[in-house]
Amino acid sequence: MALFYWGVVYWRNWFYRFGFFVSRHLPCHVISIGNITSGGTGKTPTTIFIAQYLKKRGKRVAILSRGYGRKTKGTLLVSEGGGPNCNWTECGDEPYLMAKKISDVPIVVDENRYRGGTFLIEKFNPEIILLDDGFQHRAIERDLDLVLVNGGDKTADHKLLPYGYLREPWTNIQRADAITITKVNLKKPKSFLVRKIRETNKPLLFATANVFLSEFNTEKHLTINNLAGKNIFTVSALGDNAGFELAVKLTGGLMCGQISFPDHHEYNQHEWDEVESQVRKTKSEYIITTEKDWVKLMSVNVTLSIIVLGLDMNLYPVKKVEKLLSRFL
Repeated sequence: MALFYWGVVYWRNWFYRFGFFVSRHLPCHVISIGNITSGGTGKTPTTIFIAQYLKKRGKRVAILSRGYGRKTKGTLLVSEGGGPNCNWTECGDEPYLMAKKISDVPIVVDENRYRGGTFLIEKFNPEIILLDDGFQHRAIERDLDLVLVNGGDKTADHKLLPYGYLREPWTNIQRADAITITKVNLKKPKSFLVRKIRETNKPLLFATANVFLSEFNTEKHLTINNLAGKNIFTVSALGDNAGFELAVKLTGGLMCGQISFPDHHEYNQHEWDEVESQVRKTKSEYIITTEKDWVKLMSVNVTLSIIVLGLDMNLYPVKKVEKLLSRFL
């Protein structure tokens, strides 16, 4: 299976390299934020960080995503910059979350990235398009290819799918213009990982995942010590559920149990009732879940107290970040 997967990836990249497949140009700057593994690197908060960084400096920014897991096809305008225009099932959980969190940034999903990018150009005339999860999607030329690597990666993770988490051979990371090791405050990166990245001679950035809490129903922000000493139960559906558990530990809550699902999982009422039944057995005071799960749990009847744990990504060193993005200002 891994050999077949490797063959597909190899020949696809070979066709791009030798001109049989061609990346098409959009009349604006394009920044791709992607990864070489199958998920859990923090693309969504990193995309939000870069969008806000550029917006604060007066640039017209838009976001283009595939909309993984959505139940629609074609070009869909998720947001014109004033919040989501659709349900999360129509656009995908991550684009919907970005639309909730970023103002004045239009967001479009399209499985055909060039078509979606053309739509953004015609309707909003952005100076910069952020290509969410764009490293493997080479149909559009980009001015900057930023690849994220999870700081918690282990040696065993760096095998091709399905035996590891690599979407393509590690050597292909040479296509990147810069590499960012993420979530370094949750788990110190292994020496093998830092060494492998430094061997690429690419600019190396780091990103901390800053934790914040909010109430499920009101979205009211809470202080991080609100959970200190409280019995808690975690529920998540992420590409990196283990990283979420590490973030929860920063709150000082007492972990009484956890349930995890695959990334982009859609909850149904029967399933959620079973989750709440498990939580009651542990006598936990709160369920702790993620922002992505918060978006999806709006469609089920929740009877227990839920606190949402979110992550804001912060890239550093500052001077390297400024140098990397200065060409777009």
